[in-house]
Amino acid sequence: MPDQYAVIGNPVEHSLSPAIHAEFARATGQDITYERILAPLAEFRETALRYREAGGKGLNITLPFKQEAWRLAESHCAQAREAGAVNTLKFENGSISGYNTDGIGLTRDLKDHLNCPVRGRRVLLMGAGGASYGVMGPLLRELPQQVVVANRTLDKAVALVAHFEALQKFAALGVNARPYAALAGARFDVVINATSAGLADVMPPLPRDIFAPGSLAYEMVYGRRTLFMEFAVACGATAADGLGMLVEQAAESFFIWRGVRPQTTRVIRALRRKAES
Repeated sequence: MPDQYAVIGNPVEHSLSPAIHAEFARATGQDITYERILAPLAEFRETALRYREAGGKGLNITLPFKQEAWRLAESHCAQAREAGAVNTLKFENGSISGYNTDGIGLTRDLKDHLNCPVRGRRVLLMGAGGASYGVMGPLLRELPQQVVVANRTLDKAVALVAHFEALQKFAALGVNARPYAALAGARFDVVINATSAGLADVMPPLPRDIFAPGSLAYEMVYGRRTLFMEFAVACGATAADGLGMLVEQAAESFFIWRGVRPQTTRVIRALRRKAES
């Protein structure tokens, strides 16, 4: 009987994770099933535990349950502890282990697929919510020159920067928080949109000169051309969505569960072809 895995969220019907993990399993010869689970907003814990009791081996966690998954886990990997959120649960030997693979997914996509390593570059991270917490640690370990966190509510950006105080040494020019209005005159090599603006067809209030020559605008939303991406291209930057991050974080989850690291390039290309057809 195949081992059972799933992605759990609300909403979840849009998730590409079943197709991604099915391809990983086929390519690596792993005998698994992978499904979507829609959890009622007030019943994440009960839904996840029922799945485990029915034989489930692990779960990927999507919005809005990553903090609840953190609380459900009995132990946490280092990156989950840093982020204060969990996007991968592993059920094994009666225990529940929590992981966060989002930051690994982002940095691998930047380096391996977009030819945009963070090392030595000026990075603007937009947003101070769970997505930013999930990626900040891995971003800093890539040794950027500088990281600036921009957010409409400055206090939240300041709190995010303070949360990662121990890792600020990895950025040569430091890490700081700014409101969008204070970005005028600054230029960045990598601009990452970790806000939900792309889902709402809203444009973050960026100045037009924010992009340095040869810069990359990275939109964590995938499967659509957002206003942020259009704005970046009009300003001379290259734009990329978060599909590669999705596949790479899924590959890390697959490795955690199965001990096998699947190849990702062909999966990303196939999903892009399907989206464009």
